[in-house]
Amino acid sequence: MASCQNNQPKTPAIDLSNFDLSVAPNADFYQYATGGWQKNNPLKPEFSRYGSFDVLRENNEKRINALFQEMTKLEAAPGSVEQKISDLYKMGLDSVRLNAEGAAPLAADLQLVEGLVDRSQLPEVLAKIHMALANPFFGIGVMADLMDSNVNTLYVGQSGISMGDRDYYVDPENAPIKEAYKNYLVRIFTLAGYDEAAAAQAAADALEVEDSLAEVFFSNVEQRDIPAQYNPMTRAEFAKAYDAIDWDVYFEGMGLADADRMIVQQKRVMERVNQLFKTLPLDKIRHYLAAQIINGGASSLSDDFQTASFEFYGRTMSGQQEQKPRWKRAMSVPNGLLGEAVGEMYVAKYFPEKDKQRMTELVKNLQTSLSQHIAALDWMSDATKAKAQEKLSSFTVKIGYPDKWKDYSTLTIDPAKSYYKNLRDASVWATKDNLDKYGKPVDREEWGMTPQTVNAYYNPTTNEICFPAAILQPPFYNPDADDAVNYGAIGVVIGHEMTHGFDDQGRQFDKDGNMNNWWTDEDAAAFQAKTDILVKQFDAIEVLPAKGDQPALHANGALCLGENIADQGGLRVAYTAYRNSLEGKEAPAPIDGFTDAQRFYLAYATLWAQNIRDEEIARLTKLDVHSLGKWRVNATLRNIQDFYDAFGITDGAMFMPEEERVIIW
Repeated sequence: MASCQNNQPKTPAIDLSNFDLSVAPNADFYQYATGGWQKNNPLKPEFSRYGSFDVLRENNEKRINALFQEMTKLEAAPGSVEQKISDLYKMGLDSVRLNAEGAAPLAADLQLVEGLVDRSQLPEVLAKIHMALANPFFGIGVMADLMDSNVNTLYVGQSGISMGDRDYYVDPENAPIKEAYKNYLVRIFTLAGYDEAAAAQAAADALEVEDSLAEVFFSNVEQRDIPAQYNPMTRAEFAKAYDAIDWDVYFEGMGLADADRMIVQQKRVMERVNQLFKTLPLDKIRHYLAAQIINGGASSLSDDFQTASFEFYGRTMSGQQEQKPRWKRAMSVPNGLLGEAVGEMYVAKYFPEKDKQRMTELVKNLQTSLSQHIAALDWMSDATKAKAQEKLSSFTVKIGYPDKWKDYSTLTIDPAKSYYKNLRDASVWATKDNLDKYGKPVDREEWGMTPQTVNAYYNPTTNEICFPAAILQPPFYNPDADDAVNYGAIGVVIGHEMTHGFDDQGRQFDKDGNMNNWWTDEDAAAFQAKTDILVKQFDAIEVLPAKGDQPALHANGALCLGENIADQGGLRVAYTAYRNSLEGKEAPAPIDGFTDAQRFYLAYATLWAQNIRDEEIARLTKLDVHSLGKWRVNATLRNIQDFYDAFGITDGAMFMPEEERVIIW
């Protein structure tokens, strides 16, 4: 195996076929740097967008699928992770059995809802659904207390609208999508055994409940206001404020009989939920709960359910032309449910220790660079700088994989049961696994992503940055590339995650992970003034032109503020780290005709190369805290003088006068 790996063709550091040389760098740098990539990687029907991340994810899917296929050939010991993974995978592939079972696996859960004939039964029924199936009306979960990050506490928050974002319900421009959703509900109710009239009524009732919830839901921008969503209550205060049901019955059903404190995240939503519990006719409650159950289970049922779900969520909402192949859908289930077990196998086969060592060195270099940037700030006081430096030096760094793997020994997968029932039981296991943490110390060794995830994150309550093994591949990390390219790619990713510790949300947490205002009022005001400029810059971007009755769609600078701050910070900090790595020596000679500075920025642009459908542009602009790939490049680079210097840009669409630029970190 080692011999085969050594003979793999090298990935070019800068691939010249990625360029569109018909476009000048000062006109549209994103198109110049990635136009060839877009042409050479047309959208496949199964994708609503396809970019550098997706290339890695597809490669990972093939790697993981190979692992799974090997497992299916083994006589795995009952109860072993190999048995659990391979049986789940095989059940997901078995379309003959799934289609033969049809809607039958739903029967017991729909009977649970139909048995709701008195309001006094609601808390018990809700608990059973929340444990296993969906999160209607509201959701609960356990995580670190934002004001005491060493202890886990209970959070109660908004949930229960199946289109995912309130704007789909309340904005008139989304009426066609909302109508398609209603038709989808009618379809799945029909598949579940309702006659035509009953399905239409059930769908209308379910949508009425979702509409009522959506009216008061926090928008995605409002959800960035963390202090507004920290409302601690005792159990008695909670029960008094929301008095429509017997909460003792509910919490006992959730295994939280002794829970005496919780954080309510959106109080106005819980007030609406309480009102609905009191006033909604039981028929409407039953229909809403049934819709949540059927929709939640559609992907584990027969092909007609899976097709209906794809037609709405995939085709209508995202613009996908066809479903992902069955092997990808089947593989994603054990990869999610037993993520760290899969990760342990993945790391053993695909993640060399030398990559972890190289990343450790890069992270240290980026920390040094960010420290230099903090020290040089002209808008922050020395007192706040000192605390910022203290926070930076306290970062916990996680690279590749966890030191302690998750234990799945108590999770049972039984191939004698239906696929739906196995996933239902697994959901109960996962919910209990989370809720059992209530009142216990936070495990700071726990990871929030699996090693095979192509991503990275910063967690404010543990003040940690994490880089899973799977992201440490080209174009993010390329062992065959020169330093300028790697600093422009994985170096920017590292700097990006570090900067999250100081973005509009991360800055509200101290070095210990507690929500704590460690800024002076003057420094906070200066930060706000700078971020307001960045918000306006992105608000001005037209992501889709006007079309028919639909007005032009603009980016949402407030929603994406944290990520835009981190993109800019990551670029600036990584470039300084690269210059530091030269240790005062002259820059290396150009390669392929590009200077080291140019290669740095070209590597960054390559990370965001993608093709994307208009439907997905519209969807992500509503939902995603990240800007679209094109604007993560063009809009961010327009603020950075080193970029202008690298390409000799003094005019053109990419150029922004210095007085209009903003630099934060």
